[in-house]
Amino acid sequence: MVPPRRQGALHLLDAARYSFAGVVRLWQEAAARLEVTGGALAAFVLALHGATLVQWLSFAGLCCAVLALEALNTALEILCDRISTEWSSEIKQVKDLGSLAVGLGIMTSAGYVALVLLGTA
Repeated sequence: MVPPRRQGALHLLDAARYSFAGVVRLWQEAAARLEVTGGALAAFVLALHGATLVQWLSFAGLCCAVLALEALNTALEILCDRISTEWSSEIKQVKDLGSLAVGLGIMTSAGYVALVLLGTA
């Protein structure tokens, strides 16, 4: 049985707890850990370069977007595996598209860091 939804501050507390559980689950993914490591390395490079506050905020937003894409990709993969453990061309396409979304996010973030380093962002 599904527990009743709580209201007000308790609802916010529940949402925060669910989000934290999502972070814990996402951290189990090697890809997410690699993305965090890559983001940390890029942040180190930006610090050496003397990035501005706006550049830092933009980079942080891009890093959050990459992790959000990774979370959605992971959720899709979990659902696909729940639907069927057998190989399927449709499920392969879903997983490939999720992977593409993450890859595009990473390329966008890397491109932004390159623009900052070149002095054009």
